[in-house]
Amino acid sequence: MENRKLYIIAHNIRSAHNVGAIFRSCDGAGVQKIFLTGYSQRPAEEDKEIKSKPEKMLEKTALGAQLSVEWEGADDLAALIVRLKKAGVQIVALEKTDSSLNIKKFKPAFPMALILGHEVDGVKDEILRMCDAVIDIPMRGKKESLNVSVATGIAIYEILG
Repeated sequence: MENRKLYIIAHNIRSAHNVGAIFRSCDGAGVQKIFLTGYSQRPAEEDKEIKSKPEKMLEKTALGAQLSVEWEGADDLAALIVRLKKAGVQIVALEKTDSSLNIKKFKPAFPMALILGHEVDGVKDEILRMCDAVIDIPMRGKKESLNVSVATGIAIYEILG
């Protein structure tokens, strides 16, 4: 797994429960690091005595994974993408578009960062244009998308095998 480094970029995830669930899936799959960008909820500091309601929500869902998965907060997603690209990281968005590639047909190159977007609005077009690839999870029912934390779990296990 050492040569298959996968990073997650969780951008503008509005639900602290979703962020916590993403931490758990990342822990289970062996994701290298999570970048929490925009207004995605950050975990509380370990020694913080009084925690906010969103921090408690994240912890309740993460069940400690926020302590075992390395993470970093970043306010500027575009700057983070530029920084990771300079470090040789392939940037991929998980988003359904007219030209997105079915995740089953995608051949990842590592190190890789997977961008997850807002629960309703997804990943903005200006960010998609910065990506090396855009992949999607095929939907067989009437709905066009899955919950972001569910989609994350499916995607990281598919990518890491």
